[in-house]
Amino acid sequence: MPVAPAPVPLRLVDDVERRARIARRHGVAPAERYDDVMSAVRAMTVLHATEPATVHLSLRARVHDVTVADVEAAMYDERVLVKQLAMRRTLFGFPRELLPAAWGSASARVAVTERARLAKDVVAGGLTDDGDAWVEAATTAVLAHLADGAELPAQRLREEVPAIAGRLTYDGPGGAASQPVGPRVLTVLGAHGALMRGRNGGHWRTSRPQWTRTERWLPEVPEPLAPDEGYAEIVRRWLWTFGPATTADLQWWLGSTKSAATRALGDVGAVPVEIEARGPAPADRAPAWLLPDDLEPVSYDAPWAALLPVLDPTVMGWKDRTFLLGDHGPQLFDRNGNAGTTAWWNGEAVGCWTQDEAGTVELRLLGDVGAEARSALDVEAERLGAWLDGTRVLTVYPSPLMRAAGG
Repeated sequence: MPVAPAPVPLRLVDDVERRARIARRHGVAPAERYDDVMSAVRAMTVLHATEPATVHLSLRARVHDVTVADVEAAMYDERVLVKQLAMRRTLFGFPRELLPAAWGSASARVAVTERARLAKDVVAGGLTDDGDAWVEAATTAVLAHLADGAELPAQRLREEVPAIAGRLTYDGPGGAASQPVGPRVLTVLGAHGALMRGRNGGHWRTSRPQWTRTERWLPEVPEPLAPDEGYAEIVRRWLWTFGPATTADLQWWLGSTKSAATRALGDVGAVPVEIEARGPAPADRAPAWLLPDDLEPVSYDAPWAALLPVLDPTVMGWKDRTFLLGDHGPQLFDRNGNAGTTAWWNGEAVGCWTQDEAGTVELRLLGDVGAEARSALDVEAERLGAWLDGTRVLTVYPSPLMRAAGG
């Protein structure tokens, strides 16, 4: 009886190579920075935009000589960098050409969920007995009010559109409380892709979006892709940015079901590899995925340092970030899984950065990183401080280490 050939072992992409891929592709190693805003955005698939300053600071870390004006031009003049609610009900900065994929997949999933929740809450909050009809009437009224191409902030819309002027009542920790319903309606319309967050009415580090109809904001409005096509396009880009990654990483990042993540991996022809596993058996390997045209080893030997902002996409790219954080995760993330600022040396997070009252950038490191690393990080702190030029960037997501440092 013939003996079956031994199975060919899967290629191991160890932690050193995973960090090398980050250095080269994410543009965070100083020698690998990109030359323009949109090259950096596309390299990261999308940018986190929950805090508006994250977009600017993530690009500052990745683009040679970028200015606030460069970022604002991409968002508000050229409109090639567009904010869109999508994966995990999170606001992201998308390259405009990726919007059809999001509208047909991750954003559509969020939109359906948000619309259903709003319909339920307006009934529970005492605004109507028919939630679905109320949401339909409210969204129609907002779209009609903006039909002339106006860009209006949420407050103005609540004042000028009676259908969204009400408040929802609910039981809070301290008793009865209420919230305006208008922002919830705008969230639904934004997730559906019917409205866009246009120009910002405040400073670049604050969020005061002017809402406008999508057809008035974009030069053309393409049709959403079919759900499977949309997920495949997003996953193809994500896997180039963050691969190798596990199915669990992808499911978490997409905010989807495991079946949707698995189907998307199949649709892009993802190839199985292995990565270093964590846990009681460190020598074990864990299954992961790469794109079929991305199987060649990647190396990066030059030392590098970087300072990244709150919710930076590099820090938030995987569910399991141990290969980047080691044991430092609880000090660099808040209890809800939001990343604070981070300081990096050779692909590992070694601390955070904060600012004092004068806006000076200060490092808070988790141990002795050595003279070479400290010197390189000091250079990056000086560079970031010069870029900010005294502007203090505050956050609602300080990590425990940031709080301990007074940031």
